[in-house]
Amino acid sequence: MTPVSTQPRVPARLVLLSLAALWACYFVVATLRGVAMGYDMFWPMVSRRLTICVLSMLLMAAVWPLLQLLDRRSAGTRFVVVLVSALPLAIALSLINDAIFADMNSDKDEQYQHDSVDGPSNVRISRDDAGNILVDLPKSMSPKSETSESPVAEAGDGERKSETTTETRSEISVDAEKMFGQAYDRWANMADTAFGRYFLVLAWAALYFALVKAEEARAAEWREGEYRRAAAAAELRSLRYQVNPHFLFNTLNSLSALVMIGKQDDAEKMIQNLSTFYRRTLSGDPTSDLALVDEIEMQKLYFAIEAVRFPNRLLTTIDVDDSVLGAMVPGMILQPLVENSVKYAVAATQRPVTIAVRARRDDDMLEISVVDDGPGCPENSGGFGIGLGNVRDRLRARYGAAATIAFGKRPEGGFATVLRMPLEAGFA
Repeated sequence: MTPVSTQPRVPARLVLLSLAALWACYFVVATLRGVAMGYDMFWPMVSRRLTICVLSMLLMAAVWPLLQLLDRRSAGTRFVVVLVSALPLAIALSLINDAIFADMNSDKDEQYQHDSVDGPSNVRISRDDAGNILVDLPKSMSPKSETSESPVAEAGDGERKSETTTETRSEISVDAEKMFGQAYDRWANMADTAFGRYFLVLAWAALYFALVKAEEARAAEWREGEYRRAAAAAELRSLRYQVNPHFLFNTLNSLSALVMIGKQDDAEKMIQNLSTFYRRTLSGDPTSDLALVDEIEMQKLYFAIEAVRFPNRLLTTIDVDDSVLGAMVPGMILQPLVENSVKYAVAATQRPVTIAVRARRDDDMLEISVVDDGPGCPENSGGFGIGLGNVRDRLRARYGAAATIAFGKRPEGGFATVLRMPLEAGFA
């Protein structure tokens, strides 16, 4: 598993992907809305909308480092800061939108002006306060003024000037009102766009902090896994070290007995075997696995040590399938089992006792058994249970529920212990 830093950060790749997904959704929804409503100038609007999405995404990506400053803040602080700071960002996004569509808006204004004029004749159509349609004809289209025939001609020059001045003021007032209306519409559209962008920014901020929480949860899970593995390794190491002193205590007692009865050659052979045994067992990591073939070799050394004590009573049989010789097992996992058989079967009787070690493959499991034909486990044998408990705990720490241990007296006599564990890589 890839290590996680103590201060988890959302990867830049994930941030950019979230922004791209946000603006891609906006682009698709806005384009489909335009198609459904039958807007004119479809392709020019699509190209401009795409430009807006790209620029908006880049602008929001530029403020991402500022969001990182809030990663370690409380949820309340994040909420207040984002709620306030999203407003200027939304206004900036609205300005981008207005700038991109500025040429299309001016074209619409010109088209509006053109539509209010009847072709080249410059006929102006408007409404009065009562809703009546007024048509202003240009002077070129007005009937020719005859002083003698026109009622206007009968009036004085002052009245004609007054009428002309009133018409001019009316046209100026209409134009000013129209300009004000256009400006109001533009700012209203910008405010509406900024409002929409505001909620887009809030939505992305919420998504970003959700990603931050996900990274924190992943980091916590990684740390928990590390602590669990460290605890398991410590337990394995402790259990493994329990094996060596117990075995050494029994061996030294046997060595002492040999010396006392004057069997110096046997004692020297035992010392040499004991030295080789500990050289192999102490050279590696006590928490690491060992190939089954090496584990079997160490048990052969142990049998050789005990054979010095029981030259006529200890018989051994080892039967291991070639297909599992390379299977990986916890180091010295068989030691307590064969030691129990020697102590409670061979040493407890005067007749020969056979200890058999077998290993075979059962589908995807490795099955190892240690069987003896001795008198079986005596009642209230605390040491016997300690050895089995050590093996059980080591299997649990190493494999969890995937490994099992079964033991008990055999109907035909003796005692059997069967281990089942996952058959892991390394087997032949």
